[in-house]
Amino acid sequence: MEIYKEIAIAGIHNDILKLLIQIAVLLITARIFGEIAQRIGQPSVLGEILAGIILGPSLLGNLFPFIHGWVIPITEMQKSLLEVITLIGAMFLLLITGLETDLQLIKHHAKKTLGIALGELPFSLACGFAFGFLIPNSFLVDPDQRLIFAMFIAIAISLSAIPVIAKVLMDLKLIRRDIGQITLAVGMFDDTVAWILLSIVLGLIGGEVVSVGSISFSFFKVILFVGLSFFIGKFIVRHLLEFTLNKISSRDKILTLIIVFTFALGAIVQSIGLEAVLGAFIAGIIFAQQPSVPKESINKLESTTFGIFAPIFFASAGLKVNAIDLFKPELMLIGLGLISVAIFSKFAGAYLGARLFARTDHWTALSFGAGLNARGAIQIIVATIGLSFGILSQEIYSLIIITALVTSLMAPVMLRWTLKRVKPEDAEIRRLQQEELLKDNILTRIHRVLLPVRKREISQASPSKLIEARILERLGRKTDLSVTLFTISGESEKQDSQQFLNTLAGFFKKFPVTKKVVDSKNTLETILEEVRKDYHLLILGATERNKNQNLLFNPIVDNLVRFAPCPSIVVQSSNVSDDWRPSRILVPTNGSLASKRAAEIAFGIAYHDHDQVHILNVIEARKDFSSSIDFEGSVTERRFTFAHQTVAELKKLGESLNVNTFTEIEVGEEPDAVILKMASEKNFDLIILGTDIRPGADKLYMGPRVEKILSNCTCPVLVVNSV
Repeated sequence: MEIYKEIAIAGIHNDILKLLIQIAVLLITARIFGEIAQRIGQPSVLGEILAGIILGPSLLGNLFPFIHGWVIPITEMQKSLLEVITLIGAMFLLLITGLETDLQLIKHHAKKTLGIALGELPFSLACGFAFGFLIPNSFLVDPDQRLIFAMFIAIAISLSAIPVIAKVLMDLKLIRRDIGQITLAVGMFDDTVAWILLSIVLGLIGGEVVSVGSISFSFFKVILFVGLSFFIGKFIVRHLLEFTLNKISSRDKILTLIIVFTFALGAIVQSIGLEAVLGAFIAGIIFAQQPSVPKESINKLESTTFGIFAPIFFASAGLKVNAIDLFKPELMLIGLGLISVAIFSKFAGAYLGARLFARTDHWTALSFGAGLNARGAIQIIVATIGLSFGILSQEIYSLIIITALVTSLMAPVMLRWTLKRVKPEDAEIRRLQQEELLKDNILTRIHRVLLPVRKREISQASPSKLIEARILERLGRKTDLSVTLFTISGESEKQDSQQFLNTLAGFFKKFPVTKKVVDSKNTLETILEEVRKDYHLLILGATERNKNQNLLFNPIVDNLVRFAPCPSIVVQSSNVSDDWRPSRILVPTNGSLASKRAAEIAFGIAYHDHDQVHILNVIEARKDFSSSIDFEGSVTERRFTFAHQTVAELKKLGESLNVNTFTEIEVGEEPDAVILKMASEKNFDLIILGTDIRPGADKLYMGPRVEKILSNCTCPVLVVNSV
C-alpha cells in the first residue's frame, strides 16, 4: 500500500509540475501573439487563440510530439487541472461581460433595441437550429441527442462579442453615437437571452427525452434563478457593499467581495444543474447597477482578467483545435456552411429588424448586421462548455472556434465600411455635444458622501436649517448618491445622537442613508479614518465665524480639508431661515478647473425652473491703469476676450443641463470686493467658490481673496475643493 501511495503522490506532483509549465508557456505565448494581433489592428483575443492553435496538435504538437504532456495535457488529471484554470478564466470573462452590460442603456434604447432583436435573434436562432440538423451523424457525439445539439448550435450562432464590437466602435470614435449605443444594447440583449437559453439546454442534458415538460421545467428553473438573483441578489449586494465599505479597512476589499459573490453565485448555479459561468454573468450585471463600486476595483479586476486568466483561457481553447482534421473535404464543407449561416443569419435578421421594426435607413441597418456579427470570446466560452458537457465533438468544437475567429476578423472590416456612410441626426449631434460637456463633470464621480454632524448641530440645529442636508438633497436629484451621517458622541449622549441622526435621515427621501454614532476622543482621526473608506465626497459644516487668525474655519474642518483623500465641500453659513432656498447662486470664475468644479456643483444644486446660476468673472484693474493706457489697453482687451470665453463656456454647460444660467463680467481693483458687493446688492442666496489647497506651513490656506469673502459675506458660502 505504501508503494502505491508513493506512486500516487509522485504522479500528482508530476501533474502539478506540468500544469505550472503549461500555464507559463500558454500565458507568455498568448501575450506575445495578442500583442502582435493588436499591432496589426486586430483584437488581442485572436492572437491568443492563434497561440494555442500553434502550440497544439495543429502545428507544434504535430511536429514535436514530445511536448504532449508538457504543454498539451494528455492524462485525465492534467486535463482536469487545466480545466479548473480555464473555468476561472471563463468566469472572470463573463463577470467582466456582466459588468459591461448596461441595463439603463438597453432601457434607454428599448424601442429600437427590441425592434432589431425581434428580427435578428429569432432568425439567427432558427438558422442555427436548422443547420444543426444538416450535420451528419458521424460528427455528433450522440446522434440520439441531435435536438439538444441543434439547440446548442442555434445559441452559439446567435451570440455577439460585446468587447469586439465596443473596441471597433471606440477605434472609430463611434462608441457614443446612437448607432454604437444601439448595437451594444442589442448585443447585450442577445447575450442575456442566449445565456438563459443555454442554461435551459444544459438543464436538459441527462434526461431520457426532450419533452415539453422537461423544457418547461428547465425554463422555469433558469427564469426563477435569474429573477431571484436580480431582486434578492441586488438587495444582498447593496448591503454587503455598505457593510464592506463602512466596516472593513483592508485594501482591495471590494475586489474581494466581487470575487467571493461571483463564485458563490456560480456555486449555486452549478448546484442546480446549470453552468457556473451564468452565475458570473448575473453577478457582473448586479454589481454594474451599484454606483458605489469603486472604479479602481473594476480596473484591477480587468487587469487580472485580461492580463492573466483570459489569455490562458483563449490559448487553451486554441490548444484543443486540430486544424489538420479541418482540411478533410466533408469538414471543410460543414465549416464553410457554419460560417456562412453565422454571417448571413446576423446580417439578414438585423437588417430586417432594423428596417421593419426600428425604421432605420439602409446603411444603418447594414451596420447593425455588421457589428452584431462579431462573436469572439463569448462563442469560444460557449463552445468550451459544449465540449466539456459532451454536446460537441472535437471536430465541431474546432469549427465553432474557427467561426468565432473568422467573424471577429470580418466584423470590424464590415463595420468600418458601413459606418462611414451613416450620418448622425441633429438630435444625436446635440446629445453628443452635451456628453462632451459633461464627460469630466465632478457629479458623475460622486456617489458615496460622508456628512459629519457636530455636537453643536445635534443640540441646536434642526434638519430644516441644516444647509448641508439641503445641498445634498438637491445634488441627489442629479446623480446617484448614498449618504453616511456620522457623529462622534460620548456614551451618555449616544441615544440622543442616534435619535437626531434618525430625524435627519428622514430629510433624505431620494437616496439611501447610513447612520453612524461613534464613541471617540480623537475627532479628527476618527473622521479621517471613516472618510478613507472609499468615499467620493466629504461635506462639512462651518457655522461659526473663526476668531483665530491662524485658522480658516476651525481646527477640525481645516485639517479635514487638508488631509481628506477625496473632494470636499465646506458650507459656511450663519443661522438661516426655515424657508431658505438656494434659488439665486453666484459662482465667481477665473477660468480655472477649480472654479469650473464650483459651477458644476451649482448646476447640480439648481433644479427648479426658477433657480438661477450667475457666473461672474472679475477683471482686475490696476490703479495706474489710466497712466499707461497704450500698453494696458491691449492687455485689457485680451483680458476681456478671455473673460467672455470663460463665462460663455460655463453658460453653455449650464444651459445643456437646463439650468437658467446668466453671465456677468465686472472690472474692479479688488475682485473679492466686487464679488461681495454684487452678492449684497443682488440678494444672492448662495456663493460657491472653487479652490485648490495652497501650500502652507501647517494650516489650511486658500488665498487672501477666498478668506476675505468667507469673513465678510452675509449669505451662505460653499467652498469646493476638488483635490
